[in-house]
Amino acid sequence: MGILKKYHVASGSFEVGHTQPRLLQAFLGTCVGVAVFDANAGVGGLIHLLLPEPVSPWSVDQPEKYATTCTPLFLKQLFDQGATRENMQAVIAGGALVGPLTSQDMNLDIGGRTAEKALAALTAEGITVVQSETGGFFTCCIELNMQRWQCRIRPAGFDKVDRDAGESSPVFPDVQQAIESIRPIPQVALKVLRIIKDESYRIDKLAEEVKKDQVISARTIQLCNSAMFTKRRDVVSLDHALVFLGQELFIKLVISAAVQSYYSQSGNGYSLCKGGLYHHAVGTAMIAEKIAGMTDKAIPGIAYTAGLLHDIGKVVLDQYIAGVYPMLYREFQDRQSEIIDVETRVLGMDHARVGELLAKKWSLPVSLTDAIRFHHWPEESRNNDPLTTIVYLADLLMSRFHPGLELERMGTDHLAGQLARLDLAPGQLCDLVDLIPGSVFEPAMETTEPPIHG
Repeated sequence: MGILKKYHVASGSFEVGHTQPRLLQAFLGTCVGVAVFDANAGVGGLIHLLLPEPVSPWSVDQPEKYATTCTPLFLKQLFDQGATRENMQAVIAGGALVGPLTSQDMNLDIGGRTAEKALAALTAEGITVVQSETGGFFTCCIELNMQRWQCRIRPAGFDKVDRDAGESSPVFPDVQQAIESIRPIPQVALKVLRIIKDESYRIDKLAEEVKKDQVISARTIQLCNSAMFTKRRDVVSLDHALVFLGQELFIKLVISAAVQSYYSQSGNGYSLCKGGLYHHAVGTAMIAEKIAGMTDKAIPGIAYTAGLLHDIGKVVLDQYIAGVYPMLYREFQDRQSEIIDVETRVLGMDHARVGELLAKKWSLPVSLTDAIRFHHWPEESRNNDPLTTIVYLADLLMSRFHPGLELERMGTDHLAGQLARLDLAPGQLCDLVDLIPGSVFEPAMETTEPPIHG
């Protein structure tokens, strides 16, 4: 028996193949995963669905995102490779609720409707569903072993935690010392933040400033060649990047490069995979930028930056997480609490408050500081700034539609009210999901397999 090679099936995609030493995985929140296989023919695959159906006529350009358009494509490939209806078995998982539902908020049950559409497509083809675990509020992982044709659904994140590990919590002076030990945000990043609001700035002058920081320059070029930001390759200089990518993307890459070093300090605390904190931050930033553009409630560049920095407090607390995993496990699994409440009970402080302290140390603008401090409960924002609501929604969408990156549970009791603050109705939540750039779902930088804690 060979070692199974893990393959992450991203949201809005599917994978099909014959018998081989491969383990297909999909980490599911509100998304729905469907594994279908014919063990006799040695054919099977896994589909990772984002939404129940296209939300607009333009959505059909990406049929893999929707249950009604992707499931038939997926099944056709299985049939073409030799699978037969009478021998095919299916397993369905995911479809977690976005928030507590009322009779007026059925549009929030995106996952439930996606699962229904997928089930209807399977039933229409006469395919037997042997297991279905959908609904609830939390994340799971569906895995298909393509060597033995076995499928399982497991909890994501805490399934391997050692309940008997030692437990230790930091005290506030420890956190203060950790904040002081973090180096200041690079000056070039602060200059970028200042010029975003100034439409008279010269991008060539900015490029010259970036070149003065060799580390940021190198990271910017590296990000230019990464799949998450652009499909381009062979960008070898900042001038090259500016010409080929344009000034808006160039500015985003510079900010991302400046922030990357902070998230890379994190280990296997909050991150459920290598690079998980940073990947979640960038995804949240991209979604926040899209929401800002759609609603015209904030400057997209500022929204991107706020999304990028929203979890910066986790960088400070990350070093303490491994030691308190047993307590975190009990809080998440037994009480089913959201992350802010868990941190407060276990650590005595939460990442939003710690992030605010760090933002003030860096003298970040008030709007960004507020977004960091109140991104879990924007109704408490001191300035009633829509930016904070935008970051909340982006963070929520990222955690529900691209889980498996970091420890995160967000409250949704006031979701309808937060949508209303941006002049959005609950029924438009699907529109926001449809805005998520496909590059957000690219696998995290090194691996998508959660670490073993303990």
